[in-house]
Amino acid sequence: MRTNRTIAFARILTGVMFLFLGEFKVASTAFAHGGFQKYLQSYIGVEAVSFYGRLLARFVMPHAVFFAYTVGALELAIGICLVLGFWVRPASVLGMLHMLNLILATWHGAGQRPPWHYVANQLDHIPLLLLFAVFFTTYAGEVWGIDGFRSSRRR
Repeated sequence: MRTNRTIAFARILTGVMFLFLGEFKVASTAFAHGGFQKYLQSYIGVEAVSFYGRLLARFVMPHAVFFAYTVGALELAIGICLVLGFWVRPASVLGMLHMLNLILATWHGAGQRPPWHYVANQLDHIPLLLLFAVFFTTYAGEVWGIDGFRSSRRR
């Protein structure tokens, strides 16, 4: 039972972090109208895995404002779901896809270095990817969350 509470606590704290990240991106026009484009230019020009850089250049950059707000809304939705323990498994899948997106977009951020530098450069994305996998596999919303209330009512 202690493990379940620890995972629930980690889920809630991760959700709070995503609420802060998403709120900044949605509430401020600075990210959508300039900040996101700067990140995209860096991803496309230097950091992204080759096929992913081309995808960002062709599909995301022309609609950067839309995607900037979409990223913010996605992060807010993930944060709300994690904090409330509601739809944690679908939110965890979205979180894993979001982290995979960031890993592909920033893989070469370490520059031309030994291979371990690429993994070290991802220490802000890979642990979150793994944490979302833990939330998904452990049904993390069932402790201290609405998912638990909903599943107990079905029994």
